[in-house]
Formats: sequence, C-alpha cells, structure tokens
Amino acid sequence: MTVGIAHLQPIVSLIAGILILLMPRLLNYIVAIFLIISGILGLGLIR
Repeated sequence: MTVGIAHLQPIVSLIAGILILLMPRLLNYIVAIFLIISGILGLGLIR
C-alpha cells in the first residue's frame, strides 16, 4: 500500500483526534497546525 497525498489528511486527522483525547490541552496547537498545513496543501504551495 502506498500512502499518497489523498491518504495523508485522514491519517493526520486520526492521529490528531487520538492526541486530543489523550491530552486535551494540545487541542489549540493541533487544530492550528492542521489548518495551516491543509491550507498550504489546498493552495498547492507544497506538492
């Protein structure tokens, strides 16, 4: 199984959800990083 860019966002979401359940104080940082990365990917700045 190869992991492409289409598989990356759900995997990151799953890991972020698990981390939020384990350490709820990380919620702000995880959401901020996730939004920044998905925005950069959405704009096509990183391929």
